[in-house]
This record gives sequence, C-alpha cells and structure tokens, in this order.
Amino acid sequence: MPRHWQVLIVVTAGAFLANLDLFIVNVAFPAIRADFPDVGLSGLSWVLNGYAIVFAALLVPAGRFADRLGRKRMFLGGMGVFLCASVLCAAAPDVVELVAARVLQATGAAIMIPTSLALLLPEFAPNRRRAAVGLWTAGAAMAATLGPVVGGLLVAISWRWVFLVNLPIGCVTLGAGMIILRESRDSTTAPRPDVLGTLILCLGVGALALGIVKGGSWGWASVQFFATETAAAMAVLVVVMRSARHPAPVIELALLRVRATRAANISVFLFSMGFFPLLLASILFLTEVWHYSVVQAGAAIAPGPLMVALFSWPAGIIAGRRGPRVVVVPGVLLFAVACGWWAATAGASPDYLAEMLLPMIMVGIGVALTFPVLAGAAVADLPASRAATGSAIFNMARQIGGVTGVAVLVAMLGSSASILVGLRAGWIFMAGAAVGAGAGLLVFGGRSVADPPVTGSPMPHPASHRPQDLQLESEPIR
Repeated sequence: MPRHWQVLIVVTAGAFLANLDLFIVNVAFPAIRADFPDVGLSGLSWVLNGYAIVFAALLVPAGRFADRLGRKRMFLGGMGVFLCASVLCAAAPDVVELVAARVLQATGAAIMIPTSLALLLPEFAPNRRRAAVGLWTAGAAMAATLGPVVGGLLVAISWRWVFLVNLPIGCVTLGAGMIILRESRDSTTAPRPDVLGTLILCLGVGALALGIVKGGSWGWASVQFFATETAAAMAVLVVVMRSARHPAPVIELALLRVRATRAANISVFLFSMGFFPLLLASILFLTEVWHYSVVQAGAAIAPGPLMVALFSWPAGIIAGRRGPRVVVVPGVLLFAVACGWWAATAGASPDYLAEMLLPMIMVGIGVALTFPVLAGAAVADLPASRAATGSAIFNMARQIGGVTGVAVLVAMLGSSASILVGLRAGWIFMAGAAVGAGAGLLVFGGRSVADPPVTGSPMPHPASHRPQDLQLESEPIR
C-alpha cells in the first residue's frame, strides 16, 4: 500500500475516535443518568458540554504547539492522553470525576484533530489535497453512523463500555502511528500560542452554558443569571481583543475577512445549536417517553446517521459544481421540517413508522447537505497555508454552537411541566436554529459568483504566520 494511504488510515482513525465520543455518549446518557440518580439533568449535561467546550477551545492552540514540538509527537501524545482519559471515564465513581475525565479526554481529542490534518496534507500532491481532506472527513463521519448502534449495544452491558471501546482502536492506531508517521515541525520559530486566551475562552463558553442551564432554577431575571451571562460576554470580548493583537491568537480574525469563511462559520454555529441537542433529545424521547431500551433507541436513530454517510459525498460534488447555497439551504430546511414534524406529532404512545422514521431520514439528509458542505466552504477560498487553521476555527464554531444548543435544551427540559412538553419546545428551537443557519449563509455569504482559485504554498501548518501578514480577498459565497 502506498505510504500516503497508510498515513491517511492512521490519522483518520484518530479523527474517528475523537468524533465517536461526540455521538456515542449521547446514547449512554440515560444509563449514566440512571447510575447517578442524585444528580440533576443540568449537572449531567456537563458530561457532554465539558467535552465540547475544551475540545473547541484547544483546537487552534494544539495545532500551534504541534508546530513547535513536532506534529507526530503531538498526535501520538494526544492519542495517549485520549486513551488514558477513556479508562478514567470508564472507572469514574461519580459525576465530578466523570466530567473531569471527559475534559482530559477532550484535550487529547483536540490535539489529534489539527495534527492529523497537518500530518496528512504534505503526503498528497497539492491537486489531491481536497480529495484527501474529503476522505479524512468521511472517515470521521463514520463515527456518526456507527455511534448510535454501537453505543446502544455497549450500553446494554454497561455505559462504561462506551469509553473502553476506544482502547483497541486507539492502541492499534498508536502502534501504527509510531511506525508510519514522519516527524515534522515548523522550520521557523513559531510564536507561542495564546494560552491565556484559550483559558478565557473556556471560561466564557462555560459561563454561557452555566447561565442558560441554571437560569430556570436561579430565575431568568436573577442577579446570578445576569452576572454569569455578563461574564461570558466579557470573556468573549477579551478573547476577540487579544486575538486582534496576539501573534498566535485563539481565533485568527484575519481569516474571517474572507466572506465565504465568515458565512460558513456563522451558519455552522447556528446549525449546531439545532443538531447537537437533537442527538440528546432523540435519545431522551425514545428511552423516557416511549420507554425504548438503549439498544432499541440506538437502532431507531440509526437511519439518520446512515443518510449522512450516503449523502455526504454526493452533496460535496454538487456543492463543488453549483456552490454551497444550492445544497445547504435545502438541507437546513429539511432539518427544520423534521423538527417541526416531531414538535407537532410526537406523542406518548410509540408509533415509530408514523412519527419517527421519516423525520429521522430527513434529519440525516439535512445534516449530510449541511455540515460537510459548510466545512468545505469554510476553507475553499483560503490559501493552502491557512486551510488547517480555517478548519480548526470552523470546528470551534461548531462545538460552541453545540454547547449553546444543549444548554438551551436542558434549560427547556428543566423548566417544563413534563419531558414531552420540554422536548416539543426544544424541537421548535432546533427548527428555528436551522432556519437561522440558512439565513446566515444567505445574508453573510454575499451574492453568487464563481469561487476564486485557492492559492498559496504547499501545506505548511498555518501557525507559522502572523495573522496581520495575511493578504486575503473577501469573496462572496455561492
């Protein structure tokens, strides 16, 4: 097998594991909740949000540290941290230790994702790099397809097995990576990443989620709520101000001058506010309203992820020929209609064929038409030397949107008379977020024009360049 395919398999396995834990833990959530009955839904939500917050904040700094220390070393180190944290998650005796282990797990995942791309792209010729990224993305997306079914089967034994399943795949990947991957680092002296800015971003997003989750119990007009949300807003403002002048910022603001990149990030933030809570809502609805077992629930939602796997590649081809708008706008509308369907028809009596199957298929197609296409749009107009950083910022926006959406759903469930009432309100919110994502793409994407060619040098990692040195044209998105 040619070397570049070996590298692709190794780094895609790392991305697969990092993404698997975003999906498989949702299936395990009811079982974790049953094991810790004294902890409320708002407390347990940090099992999901703690991972997403740290994962989002560390993506860019992790890539920059890899420039300085070595990308192979960081990828393998990230895998080692991820596997050790998985063991700690499986052994956690209480929710506090489980959340702490999830934070450590997210740290390892955040190190693997940008370094995997930085190791992959130099192995391919410049004209084949987009295809390589497409295959890497498709491999990572398999986690969404397999997560619900595998998670349901494992939770039938114990929820702790959803973390232990990482070990065999991770150990094989670790061993193969030691043999196959080549060490590389930036030939120049890369600036030190903004560690303080990263910490402030974590605290700010955490405060945002905390305020939303606890708002019902505190009171939406309470001093605690306003103080928490004000702190979140101030933290974000500080991060933006630091990013404007730091040589290696958390958010490279210059990239957001590119209209397509800006529009894709706004759109994915809003769409993620709908998509991420949908995973949790679907599991809670099936297990707590229809009283499905976790195995049945995993199988019930599997048609959605299957559609993602089937439609992502054709969606990318169409978007490449016709532009992202032609694909994303129908995708978000399909997603919104499916959420509206559930809000209007889902009842306490199980009727899978009439109330669940078709909307689940629509959701899967909608996701396939949206996430992969927006990911491509976020980097398509950037120079090659900025593609990895553009991808990291896109994933940051996706994760922060997901944290916000999950927090809103938890708040709705906590303040509703029944779980079904809360879920219906949540589905309406998710539909609105999806419509907002389409509107964001249309409003901020500009008029329809042909995409300019991507220019730039062969793929060094972008952290070696100062953001103020960028010369980027603001091109509209189609």
